[in-house]
Amino acid sequence: MRRYSTLVYVLLLLAFFSSAPWSVQGSSQCKQINSGEIRPHSVTITEFGAVGDGVTLNTKAFQNAIFYLNSFADKGGAKLFVPAGRWLTGSFDLISHLTLWLDKDAVILGSTNSGDWPVVDPLPSYGRGRELPGGRHRSLIYGQNLTDVVITGDNGTIDGQGSIWWNWFRSKTLDYTRPHLVELMNSTGVVISNLTFLNSPFWTIHPVYCSHVIIQNVTILAPLDSPNTDGIDPDSSEDICIENCYISTGDDLIAIKSGWDEYGVFFGRPSRNITIHKLTGHNLFGSGIAIGSEMSGGVSEVHAENIYFFNSSTAIIIKTAPGRGGYVRNIYISDVTLSSVDTAIRFNSNFSEHPDDHYNRSALPIIERITVKDVRGDNIKVAGLLEGIEGDSFLSVCILNVTLKVTSESPWNCSYVQGYSDSVSPKLCKALEERPPDVSDCYKYNLSNYFWNSRIRKRNSWLHSW
Repeated sequence: MRRYSTLVYVLLLLAFFSSAPWSVQGSSQCKQINSGEIRPHSVTITEFGAVGDGVTLNTKAFQNAIFYLNSFADKGGAKLFVPAGRWLTGSFDLISHLTLWLDKDAVILGSTNSGDWPVVDPLPSYGRGRELPGGRHRSLIYGQNLTDVVITGDNGTIDGQGSIWWNWFRSKTLDYTRPHLVELMNSTGVVISNLTFLNSPFWTIHPVYCSHVIIQNVTILAPLDSPNTDGIDPDSSEDICIENCYISTGDDLIAIKSGWDEYGVFFGRPSRNITIHKLTGHNLFGSGIAIGSEMSGGVSEVHAENIYFFNSSTAIIIKTAPGRGGYVRNIYISDVTLSSVDTAIRFNSNFSEHPDDHYNRSALPIIERITVKDVRGDNIKVAGLLEGIEGDSFLSVCILNVTLKVTSESPWNCSYVQGYSDSVSPKLCKALEERPPDVSDCYKYNLSNYFWNSRIRKRNSWLHSW
């Protein structure tokens, strides 16, 4: 009966994901048609000696199971089933054409021994570890150069046990940058769904140099005072769908990135074609949706809608600085509800931490064509802090249909920004008071016009099985 119910659940999941190439339908919900079949080969982690007592280290069991399943990559792929239990492990690699499936009461626990998280090279678009010069600890679940990878289950849990890392960070005793909970590099056809992620040592889910990624129906939690525990950070990646997620962490809930200063400019891989739909969450530090501050490779074609943030610091922010270079353009955020948020909209142009002293101080970012519309909020301290860069104004900023109940006597503060507004309360600052000659100009870069261009539509469908 158990195997039958699991089969039915998987078939329902397959029916839910619509088709590749992906499309944006209706209110920008990303769907994917999956014409693959259920993974024909499946093993359970206990078959490789794993013990789910929360004490036994199972790194070798995960590594050996995945090594064994690699022989089925060209035979329809395989599934690694993690049953109920607490499965302590260090970092392990995924493979192509793999489903990692966690049962309802399964918990993968990250080891609290830093030696179980190997040190790897820094990302080329960063030039060094994000926190410290040199390398960085590899994520708990890791993969690179993969195709068709699924991390899912019946709402099982992946717990990074990050408190020891946070303590090392606060005491400044780290030798290398902290690890993420999940990081996939140079990979395509990735699905992460129906799981809970807890207590990441650093950023939680980090697709970097990836394409065609769905992150759907996930919960991400970390204490509100945990340092830099971002929820989802698409980084120099394209064609990303983030949908139906709840995130409560110690930093940005979603942060879109594309490399750091001269390293990001040289690497030159932007983040683009990103949909965020039905996102709920809160934090005490950081932001709900952030772009940057590492955005030197460029960020464009981002569409976020149906957003709810509460008891939070900042709702929407673009973070950059002189020396970043790059660009942020064609950003469209709509249908946002806020409750008890310190700052609703912010452009921070002085986020000036740099990887080293070799960045080009004349590399000014281009920020243009940013629309925020249909926003309502109660108990908001400041409506907007919109600060561009002197000699490098942020252009074509559209603020439309925004109604905020603000407690500050100075609800808006604007400098070095140009653009338009319509139906904004409280009254917007003078630089953005003008109504656009044609309001449709503020809608032209709605992602539905950009998201799946002819090049994407002509690609062969990528297949993945469960």
